[in-house]
Amino acid sequence: MTSKAPIVVIEDDEDDQLFIQEALKSLDIVNPVVFFSNGVEAIEYLIAAREAPLVILSDVNMPAMNGIELRQLIDLNEYLKLKCIPFVFLTTAADQGLVNTAYRMTIQGYFKKERTFAGLQEQLLSILDYWDKCLHPNSRFT
Repeated sequence: MTSKAPIVVIEDDEDDQLFIQEALKSLDIVNPVVFFSNGVEAIEYLIAAREAPLVILSDVNMPAMNGIELRQLIDLNEYLKLKCIPFVFLTTAADQGLVNTAYRMTIQGYFKKERTFAGLQEQLLSILDYWDKCLHPNSRFT
């Protein structure tokens, strides 16, 4: 990865957090990974953080504030909107209604979490590699 920006993961299931963390570690991802268990914690971090994350990977179904509500708040917050943070759902909840709702909110991807370690590794590598190489307002044009 060329970007050293943090990766924000919002996931309420501790086992899934560990699964994601181990998959990223096994891929030798050097970016710091910041985990949150709900959208409330994540929004506080995103507002306070100076550096825009490489990407936000968010579950949909979480307590306190779910992923849909989090995305809506980001879109309504001018400061966060200007950070242009790629927002991707990585979740076990996948049905046509949720996918339609998510894409109406200008998300950049919706992925059903792979159940195997190798599958999750491949999925995460694809997502992170794409956003590392994609030109967007947070890119470094050197």
